[in-house]
Amino acid sequence: MKKSIILLLLSLLTMSMTAAEKIDARKILDKTASVVGKKSGVKANFRIAGGKINATSGTIAVKGNKFTARTPQAIIWYDGRTQWTYMKNTDEVNITTPTQAQQAQMNPLTFINLYKQGYTLSAKKTEGNYEVRMVAQDKTRSIQEMYVVINPTTYIPSQIRMRYNNQWTSVNISGFKAESQSDATFKFDSKDFPTAEVVDLR
Repeated sequence: MKKSIILLLLSLLTMSMTAAEKIDARKILDKTASVVGKKSGVKANFRIAGGKINATSGTIAVKGNKFTARTPQAIIWYDGRTQWTYMKNTDEVNITTPTQAQQAQMNPLTFINLYKQGYTLSAKKTEGNYEVRMVAQDKTRSIQEMYVVINPTTYIPSQIRMRYNNQWTSVNISGFKAESQSDATFKFDSKDFPTAEVVDLR
């Protein structure tokens, strides 16, 4: 009888610890989302590598679900619905409507919108930071798994790793700061690229 009671107590303790871990992970991401998702906008440096993407560095500006990223090879604008990608070596602009996974690969801060629905969350402390793990509940979801390393004092993310089509992409983030962004920042303006060929792939 005593053995059964002890096993029951251990089981309840394990369940409560698991629940607390999930609650903590969501609270961490909630705080991170409030920092990253400032209504006026934010800006950061990034380095991305892995998957089918050639390693590159650049800057990114984000406001809500809009973003613009600049690298030595390309400039990307996304206004929340349409994406324009200007390839410098070909002087060509491709217009697309990106999927959620494609958005995440171009804008690593997309996780602040993803975690709220459809992912099982867990968190642990590692090397002085929080590491939050997101696992998709739906196996057909394009981004199946994601890890986000977050500073426990500032709640600014420093690294994001995501699994897409069974390939991992890693993004390191630095120089993060709040900076007001105009809505025009997230739209391609043909007047700035008068010689570019525009290809509509939608």
